[in-house]
Amino acid sequence: MRLCLGPQGWPLGLALVLGVVVGQKLPTRDEGLFQMQIRDKTLFHDSSVIPDGAEISGYLFRDTPKRYYFVVEEDNTPLSVTVTPCDAPLDWKLTLQELPDEASGEGSGKPEPLDQQKQQQVTVDEGTELFSYKGNDVESYVATSSPSGLYQLEMLSTEKDSNFKVYATTTPESDQPYPELPYDPRVDVTALGRTTVTLAWKPTPTGVLMGQPVQYCVVINKEHNFKSLCAAEAKISADDAFMAVPKPGRDFSPFDFAHFGFVRSDKDFNKDRGLTSNKISRSYTAKPKASDIQKVCIGNKNIFTVSDLKPDTQYYFDVFAVNSATNTSTAYVGTFARTKEEARQKTVELKDGKVSDVFIKRKGSKFLRFAPVSSHQSVTLFVHACLDSVQVQVRREGKLLLSQNVEGVRQFQLRGKPKAKYLIRLRGSRKGASTLKVLATTKPSSKQPFPSLPEDTRIKAFDKLRTCSTATVAWLGTQDRNKYCVYKKEVAESYGEEQRRREQNQCAGPETRRKSEKVLCKYFHSPNLQKAVTTETITGLEPGKTYLLDVYVVGHSGHSVKYQSKLVKTRKYC
Repeated sequence: MRLCLGPQGWPLGLALVLGVVVGQKLPTRDEGLFQMQIRDKTLFHDSSVIPDGAEISGYLFRDTPKRYYFVVEEDNTPLSVTVTPCDAPLDWKLTLQELPDEASGEGSGKPEPLDQQKQQQVTVDEGTELFSYKGNDVESYVATSSPSGLYQLEMLSTEKDSNFKVYATTTPESDQPYPELPYDPRVDVTALGRTTVTLAWKPTPTGVLMGQPVQYCVVINKEHNFKSLCAAEAKISADDAFMAVPKPGRDFSPFDFAHFGFVRSDKDFNKDRGLTSNKISRSYTAKPKASDIQKVCIGNKNIFTVSDLKPDTQYYFDVFAVNSATNTSTAYVGTFARTKEEARQKTVELKDGKVSDVFIKRKGSKFLRFAPVSSHQSVTLFVHACLDSVQVQVRREGKLLLSQNVEGVRQFQLRGKPKAKYLIRLRGSRKGASTLKVLATTKPSSKQPFPSLPEDTRIKAFDKLRTCSTATVAWLGTQDRNKYCVYKKEVAESYGEEQRRREQNQCAGPETRRKSEKVLCKYFHSPNLQKAVTTETITGLEPGKTYLLDVYVVGHSGHSVKYQSKLVKTRKYC
């Protein structure tokens, strides 16, 4: 049934109630006509007319009531009115108005001049209150049989400026404007991890039985559950608005400021309209608040896994069934869950003076604990990062003593404390897995467990000294007398730099190599670092072949470190 004008006696009285021009038709299900009438601003001033069977959106200023009207033409008409608060709780009531007697009777059909209409003082009594509600739930007034008359919906927001939605219909059975909830409307958590939560819910009968285009939207946040999709979208819009705050000096209406998430001052809106743009911008203050709210629409699936969450964090989950054709939505009963804690890593106990091998996954961490059994003045920590750099942190009784990135072999001297315990955290590389050798000791020793290394651990090959069967190389040494072992391995001509980098594990010592690959071992050092250079000519090579050359320096305790590998190719013709 259309909501339109009733008996002949109604047009004038209704027009005076709504402040419309006599002869202007009330809106019907023709939404295009309704919107056109709104744009023309000939339909109403402070009052609005609700179309039959179409959801409308509105905006309320705080403490400023707003009234909506619609007409039921015949007695015994079904009626349904649904109000959806978005940003704040609403105080609303529905009343049935009685039209004045002066407005009834035969009319001439000719519109009176507008100035004569303004002079007429027509009053409408407060009417009969049918329903009232205060809160932020989606509430409906439903009557299977309603009398004809003029119905008034009065709305008020006392907390802040707010958006809302209203739907009114005289044919609720056939309209079915909102997706129907299943008999069990709860959202269940079916799986819980450290960074993921899997949700499941029963499908809406609207999509399954009635064949309407329904999709599901999931909203995730850390604050609370939402009772409507427009409430969640209002929160998202308010957060996004802080990324695009209007700049002072530009002209914005109060509607623009509300859109950008500004909070009205306590001054009356009528006073605000008299301010200049600069004053207006000072009357509104932005209050950003990180909410981490997400909305994901997933089609007609009724199971969804939320990923990229933070461990040991409580999240709230809401599911909304959305009619894709009308954009109306219904909220399931939301839920909440706390993601699991990070897996507690096992702490490795370090023994005084003993080397420990440590493996760390990509982007992973390992914790080592060193608790000397006797009193000590200092602790010496040796860290050998075999592959990429590793971050090393050392804490003593919660206090941070050291935080550095380590490549190759590094030695750290820490001041001791009686009965102190040391917690060492090793954080791996983002590129790949890491392997390390770690040693902690309280015993002073002139001989280090790891061999000393020069700053430059590259191997240099002399191109002019290269022959069909030999290659001459050189590398730097240190002031400490160390043992150096040279190894060679024939590789394919396509052996590239990337493959060589993957095999560059400094902790893999000579014991991992074949005996046939060994070239020689020799001792070398120089008191003068400027002259700490040694050369070696490798013989027995084949013409036109590519070889991978490695140099290992071996310390006093047998621990070795590999220099950066070098590719050389013998001459094909000599």
